[in-house]
Amino acid sequence: MTSNSASEEVQTEEVKTEEVKTEEVKTEEVKTGGERPGVDWDAESVTFDDEPDHGLRDPAVREAWAARLRGWLPRGPADVLDLGCGTGSLSLLASEQRHRVTGVDSSPRMVDLARAKLAGRDAAFLVGDAAAPPVGEQRFDVVLVRHVLWTLPDPGRVLRHWCGLLRPGGRLVLIEGVWGTVSPVGISADRLTGLLAPLAENVRVEPLSDDPLLWGREVEDERYAVVAVP
Repeated sequence: MTSNSASEEVQTEEVKTEEVKTEEVKTEEVKTGGERPGVDWDAESVTFDDEPDHGLRDPAVREAWAARLRGWLPRGPADVLDLGCGTGSLSLLASEQRHRVTGVDSSPRMVDLARAKLAGRDAAFLVGDAAAPPVGEQRFDVVLVRHVLWTLPDPGRVLRHWCGLLRPGGRLVLIEGVWGTVSPVGISADRLTGLLAPLAENVRVEPLSDDPLLWGREVEDERYAVVAVP
């Protein structure tokens, strides 16, 4: 084999390796469920609930999320604003725990599925921007957001707005993470707590990576929840 052939073979293998790594990152981004820019979420709604942590169809995964919500949400009935609610799986768990739910999602099809999933319950769903939800002067005891903040261009400003949607004594429940190893996407717990420092008196971080039941599989990246009381 000539030196040129060997060099070309090495370069080809490097390209293949990079393509595999890129595909792994894309796969991890899809699994986050975040509102990734440019994604047709109406189209994604057809298979959105196929992910274990989206549809919560597995009883063990469903109970794992229900148990976490019981620890994050108030004990008595409360008004919960679920931003980027998707098909309403977390909204349904909150409703089953006797909370009144308002869900907001940018996808009309997601909203339709959420309305069907919570039909007959004390819940309302609106099409709108999670960063500036169309709730008027209504205020809430909890703003619940999963895998959305990391996609927004000015998370500090958004957090200030979300704090303004809370009643006195209310709380933010933010479920976030950092996904992928080659080109990670997301928001770290350190960065998020730093953004919350001037806004909240009480900030608690709860690691979620070590509980495979939440995700339907073992995970190695950073996943966590933050409960913050302004």
